[in-house]
Amino acid sequence: MGGAAAPTPAALEAQAWGWRYATRHRWALCEVTLRIEPGERVLLLGASGSGKSTLLQGLGGVLGGADEGEELGALLVDGVPAAQAHGRVGMVLQDPDTQTILERVGDDVAFGCENLGVPRDEIWPRVDAALDAVGLDLPLDRSTATLSGGQKQRLALAGVLAMRPGAILLDEPTANLDPEGVTEVRDAVAAALDATGATLVVIEHRIDAWLDLVDRVIVLGTEGETTVVHADGTPKAVLGARGAELAAAGVWVPGHPPAVPPPPAATPGEELLRTRDLVVARRRGVPVAGPFELTVRAGEAIGIVGRNGAGKSTLGLTLAGLIAPETGRVEASAVLAEGAKGDPIRWTSRALLTRIGTVLQSPEHQLLARTVREELAVGPRALALPEDEVNARVDDLLERLRLTALAAANPYTLSGGEKRRLTVAAALATRPRVLVLDEPTFGQDAKTWAELVGIIARLRDEGAAVVVISHDEQVLRALHARRIEVGA
Repeated sequence: MGGAAAPTPAALEAQAWGWRYATRHRWALCEVTLRIEPGERVLLLGASGSGKSTLLQGLGGVLGGADEGEELGALLVDGVPAAQAHGRVGMVLQDPDTQTILERVGDDVAFGCENLGVPRDEIWPRVDAALDAVGLDLPLDRSTATLSGGQKQRLALAGVLAMRPGAILLDEPTANLDPEGVTEVRDAVAAALDATGATLVVIEHRIDAWLDLVDRVIVLGTEGETTVVHADGTPKAVLGARGAELAAAGVWVPGHPPAVPPPPAATPGEELLRTRDLVVARRRGVPVAGPFELTVRAGEAIGIVGRNGAGKSTLGLTLAGLIAPETGRVEASAVLAEGAKGDPIRWTSRALLTRIGTVLQSPEHQLLARTVREELAVGPRALALPEDEVNARVDDLLERLRLTALAAANPYTLSGGEKRRLTVAAALATRPRVLVLDEPTFGQDAKTWAELVGIIARLRDEGAAVVVISHDEQVLRALHARRIEVGA
């Protein structure tokens, strides 16, 4: 990667450590004890909600102080409390939007180096090398607001690599990337580790791309209130000898695929949406994809696929009536409109609620309430449903999406996978005829993935139209989705 001498790799340690968020009764982790030696490359696994992301955030020193939660035990980096180990750990979180700080690509990558006091004449060679390493060939003055989710993820990784920390912590760094992007990020991490010798801890549900890179697998689980290490060893020892057991607990294990729903029993029904010469854009005058001639039918799943930055999410938002077409139209059939006037972009928010439900790529962008239960009640209450009907719908969704134990929790304290299930549940609460789901299976363990896909398949079979934007080929196959490729 060029520049100054590589840092020494960092040692990471948890000593009977625990963390409880200020708004939660249950500990996210409790009494977890483990040590990661300098230079080790560790894949951290566990079911959704097992505390993996909280542990990484603690090691990265970003959990906050006593006003954010309660802490037990100690988290150490090179024997120093993690919160005081400035510059020794670099971290890429689940949501890259939370780490995009500055308006221009070059400034954003340089930000961490500037905070660490790296000499100015060394910063920009580091920035160039880091962007090259993650395959992000963009002008340094490119606006970060124009980047896709996958591009922002690589930008966040470039910012970490430029700081040259002793440990690199990655929380699902490839979750929203196309297959080429996954390979680029994985290879960029490998090159950085080879050049620096840094310690690596990576959380991924889909682990195939990382198995050749890591030398140790740690699996977290719970026994009562205590966090335990269910398995710890080489990838072969852990995934080979205990693969079936771990898969049953929700861990993604190669060779142990989750259950998938049966194919649809009926052919697609009546037309609900149609596009005519549709060209889509996030900013007026800057088209990103099209023209499209699409039909969306009842009882059908459609998969929108393509490379990062091709315009998939923009197409989804336009179909959902949340972004105006650049040119062309999105037309709703009389069956879907049910008296609403004009095309979906002209509908009121209340009209959209019962007709087109949307799950955005970043869950945080659509969280509105203080608790999970209140979040699920927002839509039904906006429809002025009777309170007993609101409660019945909320209770049903809490149970179906495995969120009952989190009903009183602040949505922002949930894991990435739990937030995703919450936003899907909130979209289902108003029972729309069309669902537009952007990466609906992000952050799910194998068990919750199968349950979520099963719910989507049932909605399809009950007559809803489901538009799924995803790089997860497995979910598109499981739903027997008709594929629409953007940017071909």
